[in-house]
Amino acid sequence: MVAWPKIIAGGPGLAGVLWLVFAIREDGVRSVTNAFERQNNTAAHSTGVSLPEYDGCPNGLRDFGAGNCRRPFNER
Repeated sequence: MVAWPKIIAGGPGLAGVLWLVFAIREDGVRSVTNAFERQNNTAAHSTGVSLPEYDGCPNGLRDFGAGNCRRPFNER
């Protein structure tokens, strides 16, 4: 004979556990997405700050290792 009370009680219990698992996974996905967005925002900001300096450096005088121009801008 089938134990109907166990099946009836187990259904909502299983649904609750599944809901909890999916809620935790969704929170993890949101956390990873936020981390990627923060990294992209930081990269965009640093590029926007250094772009005028990069464009102002004459060809061949950019020191990529140091991240700057080998001579000041006003010595063109």
